[in-house]
Amino acid sequence: MSDADQLRRLLLERSVRRGDFVLASGQHSSYYIDCRLTTMSAEGMVLIGRMGLAAVRAAGWRPQAIGGLTMGADPVAYAVAAASFGSDLAIDAFSVRKEAKAYGTGRQIEGNFRAGAGVVVVEDVITTGGSAQKAISAVETAGGRVLGVLAVVDREQGGRGALEAGGVAVVVLTTASELGLSS
Repeated sequence: MSDADQLRRLLLERSVRRGDFVLASGQHSSYYIDCRLTTMSAEGMVLIGRMGLAAVRAAGWRPQAIGGLTMGADPVAYAVAAASFGSDLAIDAFSVRKEAKAYGTGRQIEGNFRAGAGVVVVEDVITTGGSAQKAISAVETAGGRVLGVLAVVDREQGGRGALEAGGVAVVVLTTASELGLSS
């Protein structure tokens, strides 16, 4: 079984729920994908790390760091960073807070991020692209260069297209269609 097949199986077993849900975007859906149940599992971390690193390479990106809006992006970024260790493309990870801290250093971006760095922004599930856009804005405000967005699942509800229309390349590991889902 391929990594892609294993990831789809794991997402369907652990992360997909059917019912009536309101998404972060405010949209209603007949299914919900709680990607964290997959991305925070031992098997999911290995698969996503391996597949994410391969996707970054295939896109031709050479980032110094990878991260996104906490908390959905965190395990994805950490898995890719871990998978990159010992390779010719070592990638560190960072997290973007929803808001800058009101104390201490007052940073919005934590971890291994520095101004001028080329980074990949991570999204666990893309619906409208809003979370990825918030992370992109924070990275660019802090002086980072966004090379592209890596998502585990694209719900195929316009988010990918919106990001691409804004000039951001998007790579996804799987889609709602590939999972057999439809709103």
